[in-house]
Amino acid sequence: MKAVYIDEPGKVEIREIEKPVPKEGEALLKVLYGGICGSDLGSYRGTFAYFEYPRIPGHEFSAEIVEIGDNDKGLKPGMIVTCNPYFNCGHCYSCERGIVNACMDNQTLGCQRDGAFSEYVTMPIERIYDGKGLSAKELTLIEPFCISYHGVSRANVKEGDRVLVVGAGTIGVLAAVAAIAKGAEVYISDVAQGKLDYAKEFGVTGTILNESPEAFEKAVNTITDNKGFDVTIEAVGLPSTFQNCIDAAAFGGRVVLIGVGKKNLDFNFTLIQKKELNVYGSRNALKKDFLELIDIVKSGKVPLEKIVTNEYKFNDIAQAFSDFSNNAGNMLKVRIDFT
Repeated sequence: MKAVYIDEPGKVEIREIEKPVPKEGEALLKVLYGGICGSDLGSYRGTFAYFEYPRIPGHEFSAEIVEIGDNDKGLKPGMIVTCNPYFNCGHCYSCERGIVNACMDNQTLGCQRDGAFSEYVTMPIERIYDGKGLSAKELTLIEPFCISYHGVSRANVKEGDRVLVVGAGTIGVLAAVAAIAKGAEVYISDVAQGKLDYAKEFGVTGTILNESPEAFEKAVNTITDNKGFDVTIEAVGLPSTFQNCIDAAAFGGRVVLIGVGKKNLDFNFTLIQKKELNVYGSRNALKKDFLELIDIVKSGKVPLEKIVTNEYKFNDIAQAFSDFSNNAGNMLKVRIDFT
């Protein structure tokens, strides 16, 4: 079968490899669609913290079940599904306490282990989720929505909260969507005006063009009447955007870090004490996030398909990575057609 490899930063190729054979408790899946996310882009650029070369990328995908044994989940050949790509060890301190998304030896598809960007992939049956009639294209978008949804849940966003999302990429926009669904008043910030204009289509209350620290501070103070935001959500992974979230949070506010980066931040940490901030990390997502979001998307309440700005055929995936890297300010979700 064909599979995609990132051999080194900036180098993507399609290779012929052996088709996988499912083990006991696994199913064989035919990949239908995949999504290139910010971490995949970081892997391509050489900036993502959890990637080793060479590697098959990809952890956002939909698939058709080709082979599967007897199971108690009602899963059968021919069903269109999506999957939980975060492999936890099951015996570390985090797993023992049920915090499986933050397993101390977590291995996410396409990051710490080979991913799903290939014609076929095997998955443990327990990680496969019935798409409940959603299209293969829609199901590809469930995993990135889960990342955002989990972060919003970590902050316990509730009706009436004033929320700022820093970063108007896919994860940031979907975090805004999740916060809006919980009844919050949501603003979003980015350095790219084009992304902010696109984010308006998802129902945000307002936007902040983050063109300088001074402009950002002025906008935050104007919007909040110098009070700050109840919740700030970092969805970029840069020191400067984490600092934005600390600065923009209200006294007693909640700060959630979803973005992943490699760089350090030197800042006055006493500000956390002074404001009595609640700072949360948000890693991966849980099974319940997938199941809840499949139902939410099925209800038709979330315009999830709008997040896709570009789609490429499997054989053009090297071009997809290159275009995304060179035009990240104008592209959100890039979807790959493996059919």
